[in-house]
Amino acid sequence: MAGWDEVWEIAADQHGYVTVEQAGNAGINYEALKQAAWRGRVERPARGIYRLPTVPATAHDLEALAVLWTGDAAAALSHDSALAAYDLGDINPDKYHVTVPAARRIRKAGGDGYVIHHQDLRPEQVTWWEGIRTVTPLTAIEQTLVSGVPTYLLRQAITAAYKQARIRDADRRRLTAQLTRKAS
Repeated sequence: MAGWDEVWEIAADQHGYVTVEQAGNAGINYEALKQAAWRGRVERPARGIYRLPTVPATAHDLEALAVLWTGDAAAALSHDSALAAYDLGDINPDKYHVTVPAARRIRKAGGDGYVIHHQDLRPEQVTWWEGIRTVTPLTAIEQTLVSGVPTYLLRQAITAAYKQARIRDADRRRLTAQLTRKAS
């Protein structure tokens, strides 16, 4: 029973989700997870990931699932999805954007709703939003400057981030200059 208590604690911190590896480290093997899913005690929303329905759902469960789906502890919600998470303008991505380390290759099915970016993030480029590893607002804006997000949405993001004190004035000026050069 102690293993399941630990799995519940992990899931509670991850919007109800736990990976097979995390469960195994807590003493619950893959066969026990499969059996619990068969009995309806846990759900299997993606390969290698289970959800404990006893953990209340939140509005950000799908963002958490996107990051966990990569199977990489260094993965972070990024680009358009991070801008939307921080409410920096009217951006509304149709897929979840996640950044993984540059050398990481993901070869599993089920990622149709995700856009995977490869970049080695420095520690100061990552933070936590709603319990989900996420790039900082500054990093998200820098990423979207080169990823094809429309100029008007980038202007909104820069202005909103500055007004919310999420970026410094020097960053605002630098990003605005980059955006102006890109638009010309």
